[in-house]
Amino acid sequence: MPSHPPAASSTNPPKYLRRGKVKEVYEVSPTELEFRFTNDISVFDKHIPSEIPHKGETLNLTAAHWFQMCSRLRIPHHFLKLSGPMAMRVRRVQIVPKPKTLGPHPKNYLVPLELIVRYYVAGSLWDRVRAGKTSPDELGFPSGHAVQYGEKLPDARFEVTTKLEPTDRLLEMPEALELAQVDRKQMDAMREMILKIDAGIDAEIRPRGLLHVDGKKEFGVDAEGQLMVVDTFGTADEDRFWDRDAFDRGRQVEFSKEFVRQHYRSTGYFDQLMKARDAGQTEPSIPPLPPLLVDEVSRLYTTVYQRLTGQPFTPSAATPL
Repeated sequence: MPSHPPAASSTNPPKYLRRGKVKEVYEVSPTELEFRFTNDISVFDKHIPSEIPHKGETLNLTAAHWFQMCSRLRIPHHFLKLSGPMAMRVRRVQIVPKPKTLGPHPKNYLVPLELIVRYYVAGSLWDRVRAGKTSPDELGFPSGHAVQYGEKLPDARFEVTTKLEPTDRLLEMPEALELAQVDRKQMDAMREMILKIDAGIDAEIRPRGLLHVDGKKEFGVDAEGQLMVVDTFGTADEDRFWDRDAFDRGRQVEFSKEFVRQHYRSTGYFDQLMKARDAGQTEPSIPPLPPLLVDEVSRLYTTVYQRLTGQPFTPSAATPL
């Protein structure tokens, strides 16, 4: 497991900038940020009013593990070092909703997209298939094929959604290129980087009995104009994993945040939220998770960390429960 360096000096503490769905962002310097992971959890772009013990620490350590893999694969990224049990330092990029305002050749900025690669039919893709919004032939299956949940896709499916909007929105490629101010060559380069990363993830987790179902990545353009992987990836929040042995027996056993999403689907909250969202109405507040489910989700995150990295999880004494 990566070691925990001492926290930032209290004589020059990082400056708070903003809070995301599950982490806080602090300014260390004009070129460096600190991510501080929380025990918060969100689904469907809604913040759940429940804290999950040990979640922040497992996300921090898992993300660092995969960034270290990127270094071995010589894939550029913004990770610098761990700065605490629930914190990491990263290179800073500008967040600009409309990159074209940076000029004809924007540099050192966040590409305002989330790039998703899917290998199996699951999650929101399955929702679109069931609703008739995505046809079998669009997925590479023969026309008329009855798509099943959990079915392996004929080829890796590449999707792009918004990053800086209140809720993620699936984009067609021309809009994605225009929104992010990247060209098709850069988009193809990002796709190839993702496939290389996912191949590395698969090589590590396959012997540990896990199947990588899908995941999202984010990118920035550095000061030299080079693409680099930013934010975090490969955790139970961004990616979906299944137990390989169970899958071979025809079952999909989740090792991801999908476990939480299914809870809100089963209670009817997801349907209420989607109806309100589609109608442009006020969205219903998401209720907290039941206490027993909080404990189960906490065990899920520690288990996923151990299965993904092959390292035992020992909570830090400095980590809040």
